[in-house]
Amino acid sequence: MSYTCALSLKKIKDYLAGAAVVGFDFETSPGEEYRSEERAALDAHKASITGVSLSVSEDSGIYIPLRHKTGRNIQKPEAVMDYLRQAVFENATVVKVAHNLAFESMFLYALQVIVQPPCYDTIAAAQLTLKSGTAFRGLSDSGLKTLVPQLFHVELPDFETVTGGRFFDELNPQDQETVRYACADSDYALRLYHLFNGWFDKYLPRHRRIVEQIESPTAVYCGLMRYNGLLMDQAAMEEKQAEAEQRLSAIREEIAFLIGDVEIGANASTSAFKSYLYKDLGLPVVKTTAKYQEAADDETMILLADWCRENRPELTRLFELVQEYRRWGKIKGTYLDGYLRHINRATGRIHPDLMPLGTETGRFAARNPNMQNCPRKDNDPIGIRSMIVAPEGCVLLSLDFSQIELRVGAFYCRDEKMLQTYRSGGDIHAQTTSVIYHIPFEQAADKSAEHYKERRTIAKNCNFGVFFGLFPKGLQRTLKFKAGLDTPLAECDKIIANLKAGYPQLSLWQDVVKRQV
Repeated sequence: MSYTCALSLKKIKDYLAGAAVVGFDFETSPGEEYRSEERAALDAHKASITGVSLSVSEDSGIYIPLRHKTGRNIQKPEAVMDYLRQAVFENATVVKVAHNLAFESMFLYALQVIVQPPCYDTIAAAQLTLKSGTAFRGLSDSGLKTLVPQLFHVELPDFETVTGGRFFDELNPQDQETVRYACADSDYALRLYHLFNGWFDKYLPRHRRIVEQIESPTAVYCGLMRYNGLLMDQAAMEEKQAEAEQRLSAIREEIAFLIGDVEIGANASTSAFKSYLYKDLGLPVVKTTAKYQEAADDETMILLADWCRENRPELTRLFELVQEYRRWGKIKGTYLDGYLRHINRATGRIHPDLMPLGTETGRFAARNPNMQNCPRKDNDPIGIRSMIVAPEGCVLLSLDFSQIELRVGAFYCRDEKMLQTYRSGGDIHAQTTSVIYHIPFEQAADKSAEHYKERRTIAKNCNFGVFFGLFPKGLQRTLKFKAGLDTPLAECDKIIANLKAGYPQLSLWQDVVKRQV
């Protein structure tokens, strides 16, 4: 193992000489005023790059200490980073490899550097390779400390063990354990690059192209987006926070008037409340949990409300209140309390993590917090979306891909009826309504027609669901709990059958894909 500390620009230049592929990794530490904050070292607004590790070949690496508080640092760190900008990060002839490229991209963007292609994110590559015969890796399977023992049978040094509870800038960069820890990340990122590309070339060549041309450049811009974040109207949020608490208090009082001193908790799902429903009131068990206990989730409340309308109408108001209580609890807990907790005190913004491969459907995922699940206007009494504001001198521009999954599906399955609908600028949901109910397209698109809204709702849910393998029972549940439509199972079966008959190439394409997988 050849890991060394580089204290001169000449040593860096000699090491990088002629390298076409470079693995790199940053060690970061928070500024003095943020050192008491958890995870501040991972925040580019509160932390800076302590050191850079580079690897150009297996089992080798150099660590460049920039800002350690003990030991020797390289002189003129700004000049060193400027050299690396030109020689590596913005060099179009060098492949830049990192594990979780979005993180490195974010810290480079703080220095006004944007990683240029070609680049390669090994965490994206990990998620596009198989961990077993049929299962692709998820994000939780793709960490470096997970992959290296599995694929190379080597245990990487643990951060806590190496640092002993200190920040990385408090370690001596001449200590071999410090150097080993830093260099291992770039070394094994480079090894993963070669390993995954070998796997792609043998089994899934298309996935290599996806990693190199789509996912890795996207990861760079995920880092930029995280750095920029979203500016929030904190004063308005705090005002609405108080309003939401008042509303919750009023609903709690009304529920207490109906059920007495039964403890309902924050979500009306306590053991005491379930006991009241099923034992004291004697309501039927319409759904159970995985452990075969009485359920009290949202679906259960809807089912019990339906039962009570027919059999115990005097209890209908209770379930209306419970649903309203949960709705306001979600608004306050997730969108007000939750978002306020994540406002960065250094910027006044929220900086969520964005994960392009975070969902099975191909959409982005977001966390810390999830800002992709803001409620729709018709389910948002406080206007949470309006609390995301533009910086001074800027505007917010809202863009949406129209029916993107369906367009991509039409492209792949090559069904002529679907393609022609898009080519002519037509309405795919009206076309599907026509196909499902065997009615003329003009009638399906006529907003004044009888059953227009219900049929279109069914067509939309069927369109999006069938592309992801939705079965009749799943369609029935979706229509029941998302659209409030009670649709018999036999009718759901017929709806899906009609859709597949109307778009014959869709089923053929799905069968081919399933055989390939």
